[in-house]
Formats: sequence, C-alpha cells, structure tokens
Amino acid sequence: MNVLYVLGFVVSCLFALLLTPLVKRFAFWVGATDKPNHRKVHTKIMARMGGVAIFLAFVGAFFVISPALSGVNANAALALVLGGLVIVITGALDDRFELSPKWKLLGQIIAACIVVAFGLKINEFNVPFGGHISLPDYISMPLTVLWIVGVSNAVNLIDGLDGLSAGVSGIGTGTILILALLTPFSDAVTVVLLCTILLGSITGFLFYNFHPAKIFMGDSGALFLGFALATLSILGFKVSVVLSLLTPIMILGVPLSDTFFAIMRRFLNKKPISEADKNHLHHCLLQLGFSHRTTVLIIYGIAAMFGGVAIVLNNYNDSAWLTVLIVAILLFVLVVGAEAIGIISSSKKPVIRFLQKLGVKSTSFNSRLPK
Repeated sequence: MNVLYVLGFVVSCLFALLLTPLVKRFAFWVGATDKPNHRKVHTKIMARMGGVAIFLAFVGAFFVISPALSGVNANAALALVLGGLVIVITGALDDRFELSPKWKLLGQIIAACIVVAFGLKINEFNVPFGGHISLPDYISMPLTVLWIVGVSNAVNLIDGLDGLSAGVSGIGTGTILILALLTPFSDAVTVVLLCTILLGSITGFLFYNFHPAKIFMGDSGALFLGFALATLSILGFKVSVVLSLLTPIMILGVPLSDTFFAIMRRFLNKKPISEADKNHLHHCLLQLGFSHRTTVLIIYGIAAMFGGVAIVLNNYNDSAWLTVLIVAILLFVLVVGAEAIGIISSSKKPVIRFLQKLGVKSTSFNSRLPK
C-alpha cells in the first residue's frame, strides 16, 4: 500500500485524538448535551457533537495528504466534503436544538443533491441472471438521493451504545477500502485515500467513544458517517467492472437490516414508522443479558460477517448461482437470528416454529418462545 495512505490514516487519527476533547468542551459550552431518559442506557449528562471532530479530522487530513498523491478525483472528494459539511451542520444543529424531522430530512436531501450535482450517481449495476442494467437520469438521480438519505438515517438509528455506530461504520469503511484495493478501477486512488482518512478519524474518535464513552458522536457524527459510507459506496462501485447491486447493501448490512426490522416491527404493531422504540438490535441483546461492551462486540462481529460476504460477492460476481446461494443462506440466518432475539416480535416467530415442526431442536429457540 502507498505510504501516503498509511500517513493519511495516522494524520486523521491524530487530528481526531486532538480535536475530540476540544469539541467536547465546545458541546458543553453551547449546551449540546444528551440527557438520560427511559430509552437511553447512559445515566449521566453527556456531550454530543462528536461528529464535528470526526469531520474536521477527515477534512484536515485530506487537505494535508491529497496534494502529495496523484490521481485523486478532486471533483468526487469535493462532493463528499461539501455534502458532508451540510450534513454535519444539520446534525450539529439537531444535537443542540433537536430539530424537527422535516428540517433534518431537508438537510440530508440537500447534502445528497450536492453529491448528485457533482456527478456521483447510481447509474448502473449488475444483478444475478439480469446482466448489466443502466439507469436513465430521471431514475438514477432520485435513487441516489434516496440511497444516501436512507443509509444516513440507518447509521443514525444504530447509534444507541458507546462506540456502536462508529465501530460499525469503521468496519464498513474498511470493507470498501479492501474492495477498492482488490479491484482496480479509475477512482480507486480516491476511494482508498478517502477510506483510509475516514477510518483514521473514526479510530481516533473511538478512543473517547468506546465504552465507557467520554463523548457521543450525536447526529452530527452518525449522519455524517452514514452519508460518507453511502457516497463512498457509490464512488467505489459506479464504474467498477464487477459492480453489483448487492455489494454496497452487504457492506451496510447491520444498519440497513436493523432499519428494515424496525419498520417491520412498527408496521406489525400498528405504530408510526418514525416512532422511536427500545427494540433495536442492541436493545434486544442487552435484554438477553449481554453486557454493554459484549453487545457492541457482537454487533461488530455481525458487521464484519456482512463485510466478508460483500468481499466474497465481489470476487465471485460472475457466478450468479453462487451469489444467490450465499445471499439466501445469509438471509435465512438473519431472519432466524432476528426471530430468536425478538427484534421483530416477541411472539411471532414463523420461521423458528417451522424449523421446530421439522424436528430442529434448539434450547435458545424454545426459551425465547412464549409459554
């Protein structure tokens, strides 16, 4: 690997280590704090706005390293920086003033539109048995905005435990980095550089954010990390020969699946989709008796599993049947696991009950079913 990439990681990590304590003081000064309530697991007032430190470290390292590296797509990088600035400001305002959902959504849409305006769009992909599909602008542009907004909110939804959102985002960033190193394409230099400095920023921030956390990233951090991951996944795979619709979805498997299960849970319980609850993946694992830190590490493992599947799918993209088989197995394991921990419903477990009828015995399954 180019030594400049390693240097970018180190510089961004150091920037995050130095900036986070300053941002923490600023957050307390302006009143951007998170107070305990019945939905939250922390028991004291915590500073928010940690995402500002992540963003500043990311941008600072980029402007330090990029001039020395040839082949960087300045247009794509500028889209990520400017769009990221809008979404960090939106998140920081929410961290302080608790913006209404419509204003937060507006900021996310503006940030996504900036990315589209710079020419980054989901305009082509390969699907098993479907071959190569190209999308016209009137489909690719709104699809890109929807993807960026959706991923931003998905990462924000899992930001419920110390180090959880940052760590999962770091694993996703690392997966994109590995794929960019393994698959030569025109913007590989840009993707690798942006991934290494983003990973460094996350790592430096995690020093203060892993349990027990000294500061929360807040919406400024969770929304920015989701925005960055969504944008990098578009940049990393929009022109790749082995482009696959499934690859970026797998990279972001944990936040996307948790969001999907949340929507299903609220639909089945006839509650508004936007209504917050305490039945996300991390909540369910805590209710099963796992400690705070163990719960986070379990979800890290799940995120790494999704990342590994993304790498496998990317390497064997030409084998449609293998892709279908891998995805089918993953979805089956995902559904069984979701039912076992009760993330959708504590009583409705159709797949597990079907397995039991087939003679599959499991103490954990039985213990979770209602008497």
